[in-house]
Amino acid sequence: MNRIVLIFALSILIVSCGSRKKSARTVDTRINKTDTRPTSTKEVVTESETEEIKKSPVIKSTNDYIAFYKDIAVSEMKQYGIPASITLAQGILESGSGRGRLAVKANNHFGIKCHDWKGAKIYHDDDEAQECFRKYKNADKSFRDHSEFLAKRERYAKLFKLDKDDYKGWARELRRAGYATDRKYPEKLISLIERYELYKFDDKPSKPHRKKEQEYIVATYTVVKGDTLYSISKKHNITVKELKTLNGLSGTDLSVGQVLNIQSKEKN
Repeated sequence: MNRIVLIFALSILIVSCGSRKKSARTVDTRINKTDTRPTSTKEVVTESETEEIKKSPVIKSTNDYIAFYKDIAVSEMKQYGIPASITLAQGILESGSGRGRLAVKANNHFGIKCHDWKGAKIYHDDDEAQECFRKYKNADKSFRDHSEFLAKRERYAKLFKLDKDDYKGWARELRRAGYATDRKYPEKLISLIERYELYKFDDKPSKPHRKKEQEYIVATYTVVKGDTLYSISKKHNITVKELKTLNGLSGTDLSVGQVLNIQSKEKN
């Protein structure tokens, strides 16, 4: 009898344990709903701007830079009146001859900061860490923005009262107007202009008036009684020496009826 009771108790225990294990394996199949409420985001244009940026040409030297960009500088000079020598010198200095990070990554050849810029931007350590600089689609737009940056700001107005061939005056006034904080900025620009002869791309002042070359009238003259080489030379506005040379004369003797070649100077 005791044996039957024991078997019955063990059976109840086994059934109870199986039921608990089954309960433990139950998985919560409820689906969490995703929050679809709109969130506000502030658009920030940085160096990862999606606008395609034209890759800068491979520049290996300052001479390469000058050869590649001189025509753009001259074109800007004709339109805005900024000496090509100044534009090129600033480009060389500010961009490291086109090999600096701003030039390579952002086509920014003149170190122009963002200010009120609405376009693409790049951040770069300058006077302070991670300052904002303008980013251009290509180098041409950088040169154009440089021209407009100077031409449209009142503080640079004195520049445009200077002659286009006065690169020294332009270099000094740029510093005075606040384009750069470096006290030696003018000297650096002037040094580059003279070292690479950038002044040859500037508009030259009008050449001094050259005296019109003397014109001659070629003719012949028949000697009459009483003529001498001296009297004939005075009559035809040439020298005795020229008269003798034209006619192969070694002396001063003449004969009546002799025909002489005359190249007389035209009187102005």
